[in-house]
Amino acid sequence: MKLTSLRIITKDIKQSVQFYENAMGLTAQWYTEDFAELSTSSITLAIGSTRTMTLFSESLTASTGSKSSIIEFIVDNVDDEYERIKGITSEIVQEPTTMPWGNRSLLFCDPDGNLINFFTPVSPEAIKKFS
Repeated sequence: MKLTSLRIITKDIKQSVQFYENAMGLTAQWYTEDFAELSTSSITLAIGSTRTMTLFSESLTASTGSKSSIIEFIVDNVDDEYERIKGITSEIVQEPTTMPWGNRSLLFCDPDGNLINFFTPVSPEAIKKFS
């Protein structure tokens, strides 16, 4: 089994896609007005409007964001990313902080309230884990 993508459902797809394009430094591939993807070498971030959920079930139309999961991106320098990210969101949950497990992490929210973590391994163990 291989995890290939993570899909975010949003009420405002244009705003969310623009946010992730800015945060990730990528350009989205739009497939319809209700579905776009941003791909990296390891995973695809898919973004769908709430209208796409009706294709699965009429009862799946809510989009409230999640504080029970975190979308994580490894970055070269989390402190540099913080300077860039604070220009595109005011919802910084945690400024760059070195965590007990050896990653320096920046936690912020996307426009729908989903938690995002940009992190850089800084301890020898964390660096080894991600190299």
